[in-house]
Amino acid sequence: MAASYSIDEQVITCGKRLISFLRKGKGPPLILLHGIGSSAASWQAQLDGLSDHYDVIAWNAPGYSQSTPLEDAAPATVAYADALAQLLEQLNIDKCFLAGHSLGSLIAASFVRMHSHRTIAVTLASCALGHGTFPSGERQRLLDSRLTDVRELGMVGMAEKRGPRLLTSDAPEEMVRTVISNMAQAHPGGYAQAARMLSSGDMLADLAQTDPALPIQVVYGQQDVITPPRANQRAAQARKGISSVAIPAAGHLVYVEQAAAFNTAVLAFNILHGGVFNQERTSHG
Repeated sequence: MAASYSIDEQVITCGKRLISFLRKGKGPPLILLHGIGSSAASWQAQLDGLSDHYDVIAWNAPGYSQSTPLEDAAPATVAYADALAQLLEQLNIDKCFLAGHSLGSLIAASFVRMHSHRTIAVTLASCALGHGTFPSGERQRLLDSRLTDVRELGMVGMAEKRGPRLLTSDAPEEMVRTVISNMAQAHPGGYAQAARMLSSGDMLADLAQTDPALPIQVVYGQQDVITPPRANQRAAQARKGISSVAIPAAGHLVYVEQAAAFNTAVLAFNILHGGVFNQERTSHG
């Protein structure tokens, strides 16, 4: 998951913006959406571990790495979902498997609410429900906390403060340092946009409006202190038919800390629900 991952970052023009991503493998497309303090590079274990089965594409969200920031300083989830739709169009991907982590799960829920016909099966990991239903004072307090950390500590100081909490206390030191390094490389402007989107988002409302036939699973770490098990269970209860998988000995970055278990959960779910996928309908760019 190191930021210096050996796969070359690709950049593509999508309308008026650039979107960068890492890509590995052949097969049906699997799109990976990172969280607020991360990037495409954090998905190294999935790019390596799932590329025998999929064309794995880990994007850098707008405002991250080489991806152009969104125009609005306080974008809604739909703006990120629209950017994802543009990326799929540009890559000639008709349908895909989708997995989002934390903020990426919030984006994924918004995307499938509008584009369920373009999605085969969805994994929502460490669900960030969004703060859209919180009292205004609480929403502002949480947003100010993130923005103040960036302003007063800088990206490196913010990463040093927040990064270790994404893993369990038993995580290897090298893993902790890599998480901090990845977080520190986020652009302040892109991070601020994402924080404002988190402040206004409402995953439960989006999930309640998704196509009931769309297969969705929630995967989370049992020791997650950022999006605790209860929050993930609420996501699983937002609509009938959503399954859930709790992974032991994992914190918020479940796909990093317990990569093998996470990959197994994604692969098993997608195999179970991907049988109706007509691969001939999809071009892989």
